[in-house]
Amino acid sequence: MPKEKYDPPDPRRCYTIMSAEEAASGKKSHWAELEISGRVRSLSSSLWTLTHLTALHINDNNLSRIPPDIAKLPNLVYLNLSSNKLRSLPAELGNMVSLRELLLNNNLLRVLPYELGRLFQLQTLGLKGNPLSQDILNLYQEPDGTRKLLNYMLDNLAAVFTVMCYNVLCDKYATRQLYGYCPSWALNWEYRKKGIMEEITNCDADIISLQEVETEQYYTLFLETLKERGYDGYFCPKSRAKLVSEQERKHVDGCAVFFKTEKFTLVQKHTVEFNQVAMANSEGSEVMLNRVMTKDNIGVAVLLEVNKDVFSGGMKPPQERQLILVANAHMHWDPEYSDVKLIQTMMFLSELKSIAERASGSVAAGSPTSDPSSIPIVLCADLNSLPDSGVVEYLSNGGVAENHKDFKELRYNECLTNFSCNGKNGNSDGSITHSFQLKSAYDSNLMPYTNYTYDFKGVIDYIFFSKTHMSVLGLLGPLDSQWLIDNNITGCPHPHIPSDHFSLLAQLELHPPLSHPLNPLNGLHLPVNSSTAHETKTLRD
Repeated sequence: MPKEKYDPPDPRRCYTIMSAEEAASGKKSHWAELEISGRVRSLSSSLWTLTHLTALHINDNNLSRIPPDIAKLPNLVYLNLSSNKLRSLPAELGNMVSLRELLLNNNLLRVLPYELGRLFQLQTLGLKGNPLSQDILNLYQEPDGTRKLLNYMLDNLAAVFTVMCYNVLCDKYATRQLYGYCPSWALNWEYRKKGIMEEITNCDADIISLQEVETEQYYTLFLETLKERGYDGYFCPKSRAKLVSEQERKHVDGCAVFFKTEKFTLVQKHTVEFNQVAMANSEGSEVMLNRVMTKDNIGVAVLLEVNKDVFSGGMKPPQERQLILVANAHMHWDPEYSDVKLIQTMMFLSELKSIAERASGSVAAGSPTSDPSSIPIVLCADLNSLPDSGVVEYLSNGGVAENHKDFKELRYNECLTNFSCNGKNGNSDGSITHSFQLKSAYDSNLMPYTNYTYDFKGVIDYIFFSKTHMSVLGLLGPLDSQWLIDNNITGCPHPHIPSDHFSLLAQLELHPPLSHPLNPLNGLHLPVNSSTAHETKTLRD
């Protein structure tokens, strides 16, 4: 397809100022170019209202950043940002698809946002005089290097999606005995469910993990409401649902995962019943049978395929299936049972490893070994465990010692090795390990608490993700603590806060697989994260 002819702006720009007579007679001025010069350090926000501009010359200034608002100038064909002090570029530049010429020479750019690959009409890209990586420069300097570099960026553009984790406090537990500080009308499910659904729909996450969802409410409220908003879901109640009457079963709570069908396709769904796994792996341990098997907590997991449109307008390599394993669990609540929480977490990861191994085997058919770490994982959970617990240590560090204090010196050793990724051979240092490279999205002590009641305030809810496949772009921060003080909120739920937990929301960037055989840069390590990945945003209304 021949490119439409593009004439760059005349470098001999001449300006004429309209005379007072011309202005008075109502003569209209027609100008589509703007030049700003004079060692300018920041740009006025009123610039973004000039949507008619087709050429913008802001070279030879002292600009250290360009705001994302630049994308509000959709008709720009020519943009000159050369000879500034730019260290990064906004990913939103990739939305300016009318651009034919983008000049970035003589700045301080070390990385480029892969979103630039969307500029399919760009004919000239000026990058000289920037400390860019050698891999980028090598490609750029090849014949037709601009097009090759942009194609590479488009093919390897990361997918960005949001994940919500929220314990909604099911009706059965919302009693005056537990929450005496909350008026009974504000504990009532008919009142609280409106606030809960508002919280969920306002976050508008691509993936939603909920705990304490009542069976009947899953079907009549959550699934029904979210289906209208483009989601599908999977739910499983706690194990005791099998043992009670049909009437009681409606009120058993469990875990649910919802996902936007425009972004993900369901491949498999799984339930992990911790009491069943405990029984199968008890190895004659009485404490395993008496303490772990008697708890009916569960976890659920869905294996999703990322729809190709999530990647760079459908330009993901056609033969690659990008799978992602989303897991959600609610561990036992009692602080006296730190051993049970840790073992339930180990059992869950052991089961997820089996799911990931089978899935990676189906993706890489014919490969001699299936590698579970090739499938990215997002793990949401109410772990009922604080950040200094054995549970969080195990997830974050890849293992814990088998004599960890949270095991309470109980006789678990033999059966615990069943859940270690080294199996019965074990580790010489006697630790129980897992093979997932996990990181907590809220690693930065951003949240002072996720559970806020009169007698307990602390972080017990988490979003973990595969740090080898993903990075965090943004997080929803905490409620303003001053607001809680000013309104004398001693605990939640509260007329304005429908659960005793606050929701977590993380924006994650999923890097695409670079192993595609047709990839001309296979083996090159270009920085995959866009410039925005280094700026963690925090916000909460």
